[in-house]
Amino acid sequence: MNGVDISMVTTANELAGYRIVRNYGMVRGIIVRSRSVIGNLGAALQTIVGGNITILTNLCEKTREDAFELLLQHAAEHGANAIVAMRYDATEVMQGVTEVLAYGTAVQVERVSP
Repeated sequence: MNGVDISMVTTANELAGYRIVRNYGMVRGIIVRSRSVIGNLGAALQTIVGGNITILTNLCEKTREDAFELLLQHAAEHGANAIVAMRYDATEVMQGVTEVLAYGTAVQVERVSP
């Protein structure tokens, strides 16, 4: 397994049906990505017509997906089987270069008996 199963990640502070038995602390996945010249030109053309700028939407989605995957791997490296309080953050590092951070608290959970 490369990381924590995505069904075991939540933005809440607890995972329904599970009890937190160990807290491993904060984990993160970080990606720094820039737009290509071709992507910039394509986005500029799309802004002329208006609407969703699909080139940039796809870039943002791929970047978040990559940061999320790194988060899952980082949590698994700590021995976690779940992540609570998961969030995303983004910062423009320099013009055209953006950092996307996925972070949360790595925990070990066990199912609560009904």
